[in-house]
Amino acid sequence: MPPTTADSIWTSPARASDALEVYLLGCVDFDAAMFLQERMINEVQQRSDRYGVLLVCEHPPLVSIGRDGTLSDLLAEPEEFNAREIPIRRVNRGGGTLVHAPGQIAAYLILPLDRLGIGVAEYQQRLTSALIQTAQEQRVTAQPTAEPPGVECRCGQFGWIGSAVQAWTSWHGVFLNVNPVLDAMRLVRSTPGKGRIASMSQQCMLPLPMHRVRESLVRHLADQFGYEDMHPFTGHPLLSRTHRRVVEYV
Repeated sequence: MPPTTADSIWTSPARASDALEVYLLGCVDFDAAMFLQERMINEVQQRSDRYGVLLVCEHPPLVSIGRDGTLSDLLAEPEEFNAREIPIRRVNRGGGTLVHAPGQIAAYLILPLDRLGIGVAEYQQRLTSALIQTAQEQRVTAQPTAEPPGVECRCGQFGWIGSAVQAWTSWHGVFLNVNPVLDAMRLVRSTPGKGRIASMSQQCMLPLPMHRVRESLVRHLADQFGYEDMHPFTGHPLLSRTHRRVVEYV
């Protein structure tokens, strides 16, 4: 019988584990996801094993600005973002400015890189490989991009790496456009000076099931970081949910 959230080894930090706990959270407010990551960073840093956490979710519409982004990346006036009810957040991660919305998978990895024997550069390379392998499994030919880091296809960039490392513990992670509404995505300049923002469904010219891409991404991330044992959960006891209206424009 698979473990429930109440049985999770996460609740017993003293217990040694080399597993990756995967939390499938659904559509989650961005600030709630940041809170969960901060709590889990502290827990992982207190351990001495290879135990890691992967949060997989989608977000209501929001703009996040990483360390390489600026307000000049916004291609619309603040009134446009206010009218669409799209808040703007500055976050301590790598990468530039991104729009998050339903149809985009956000995967946040909290991993002990020192105990995994992985450096920061290699960590980003493995994230890129997981994105490419996930795309190829959906018959989307992808190649890495250097600036901003991520992956692109013939239609444009559809995957981004926005990672961070704190005391050799990773957090933040990757964002993969499966089938979001691209109109809102193009309100920011996330690929400076080149290319377009795209999605996997756009490249395939048909809708892709989110659950299939999500399962593929989780599997390839686990493989890239050497986790043979995965514990999947739905939800998290510390997760606080809010209700927001999503404004769509034709």
